[in-house]
Amino acid sequence: MSLNNTKLPEEHPDDWGDISDAELLNLQSEHLVSSVRCSVTSEAEAETHFNQKHEKIPKLKAGFFLKVKARWSQDVSIPNVRPMDRFNKSHFSVTQLCAHSWCEIHMIYGLLKPQVRRKEMQRKEVTTGASIHLSREREAHPNVLKVPVITREDKEAVLYLSMLQKIKAIHAGQHVREFPVFGVLEGMFLSGIVDDLRRSDSGELALSDLKTRKHNSFPCPSQARGHFLQVGLYKLLFDSMVSGQLDRGRIILYLQARWLKLQQALGDRVQEQAKTMGYSAATLEELLDVLLAVLASSNIQEVNKLHVEYHHQSTGSHIGTSKVEFQETQLKTELRGYLAYWRGEREPQGVDIEDAWKCTICPHEEICDWRKGQTTDYSNKRAKLDSPNSSLSGT
Repeated sequence: MSLNNTKLPEEHPDDWGDISDAELLNLQSEHLVSSVRCSVTSEAEAETHFNQKHEKIPKLKAGFFLKVKARWSQDVSIPNVRPMDRFNKSHFSVTQLCAHSWCEIHMIYGLLKPQVRRKEMQRKEVTTGASIHLSREREAHPNVLKVPVITREDKEAVLYLSMLQKIKAIHAGQHVREFPVFGVLEGMFLSGIVDDLRRSDSGELALSDLKTRKHNSFPCPSQARGHFLQVGLYKLLFDSMVSGQLDRGRIILYLQARWLKLQQALGDRVQEQAKTMGYSAATLEELLDVLLAVLASSNIQEVNKLHVEYHHQSTGSHIGTSKVEFQETQLKTELRGYLAYWRGEREPQGVDIEDAWKCTICPHEEICDWRKGQTTDYSNKRAKLDSPNSSLSGT
């Protein structure tokens, strides 16, 4: 049987039908790749053209145009170019790294073809999931912090003020939703948004992520794997934050990579809100220092329990909750494997033949070289087994 004829499970998972808040907030911006057009036809001509127009700019470093050409290419893999350089990645969201667990080739095509990704995000399942998340958010936080912002620095500052507000709520034993987490894991800066933090009846701090599903059932193991990885990474990031392990220098680099001006004065309304909350900060860097100091002295306990909560998209009904066992060594090993791809230490991998049903719901099925290669390999192996000279033929 070839990959094209692989039988689907009776109720296959939804892939992008399972949506979390972090995915909804971050996914589109992560997958946008800027398109550049140039009339020159070769690397040498391009460099000459560039340097002639910019005589005062120092000569470009070797390999610059190789990286630019790699961005234009629609090939999944480019020799001698690290994916981090090709896609201009200096940091990652937890959501994007968890996409590896579904299919790395699908993830790469999402970067190469952002218009297809945007179309996926407009599906009814996605918009329905967004409505459920918004409803849950309003239930937990009817009085969301609202401060007029003018600049991108103001917007980031309001995020920090919201975090400071929620840290107080955690101390008070209150239920908190949409808590940003960030930090360095395995040498890479990661960020994400925790759906739900609350204390259990026994006083333990529980972290939960909400997923909405098209089918009124739990996901299969190959899909749940990414969900479990997500909450595990959230725990590692949250625990490092509340234990004072954040690296201020790495956070500064992360903010600078997003072109934020740390020394620029914040808007008057933002500074007024900070004073109302008992903090004095005139710039984003000053407010970051306040946040780091509060986190380091918070004495908030580490996360004890991990859950993934599933809801049905059509009815909004609760399907059930999966308890996740935290296995730090295994989780970090998996994370290192994913980061190895981005660092150019290995080639990307598509799905195994056991998960070939995923290809039938992938928008890149017709152009996927991995799928074509797997089909060819399977056919060749099948032909060898059926050959009269095969020791297995006729058995």
